[in-house]
Amino acid sequence: MAGHSKWANIRHKKAKEDAKRSKVFSKHIKEITVAAREGGGDPEGNPRLSLAIDNAKADNVPKDNIERAIKRGTGEDTGGASYEEATFEGYGPGGIAYFIEVTTDNNNRTVGELRHIFTKSGGNMGTTGSVGYMFEQKGMIRVHSEGLDDEEFMLEAIDAGAADVDTDDEMFVVYTSREELFDVRNRLEEAGFEIESATLIREAVTETKVDADIAVSNLRMMEKFEDNDDVNNVFTNMLMDDETIALAEEI
Repeated sequence: MAGHSKWANIRHKKAKEDAKRSKVFSKHIKEITVAAREGGGDPEGNPRLSLAIDNAKADNVPKDNIERAIKRGTGEDTGGASYEEATFEGYGPGGIAYFIEVTTDNNNRTVGELRHIFTKSGGNMGTTGSVGYMFEQKGMIRVHSEGLDDEEFMLEAIDAGAADVDTDDEMFVVYTSREELFDVRNRLEEAGFEIESATLIREAVTETKVDADIAVSNLRMMEKFEDNDDVNNVFTNMLMDDETIALAEEI
């Protein structure tokens, strides 16, 4: 899982650099709204909402914005857009599989925009289920590693229910089953560890290794998707070696 984690961390750092952009706030607000609509406005009884609030706070979303999003989700505030979640699947250059998660107030608009990106980038949008079977949903928790011993933390994380742990220069990346994400996150926090984020991801069951040209084409395509206001997450089965990853950091 190390290759996946290394690239995920690079993308996460790039995203954090853009954390002041309104798109980042918008993504959090949409997630909070949908979570509150589906599971109620009390974060103590709604694990998804609790995680959404914590992740929003980590990106400095104002408290008032969070509270309004909760009220909009529960129906107390009838103003604003009505959001729905959807997923899209397809292929990029070199046959790379894409699984895209969106939250939108106009599904027809989103379909057209994503189809345009696929086509213009040398890929094609597929039907539901065309690549979904290639991905497994898991939990991913990012924990600040400063001042912590790698081996000791890994043992603590495993005891807390983690399935796997990776490291980079600044973070421990803890992987869990989909069902265990909330509980493992709480156990780690109760143990005194500083949690940066806890989210559900989709990890490719089988990855496809690419050369630099194919990697660059797909990375540019991914950026177009991620610039779309409705897109929450873009997952692929692209595998890059260290040299290609170094190139990716410059894009």
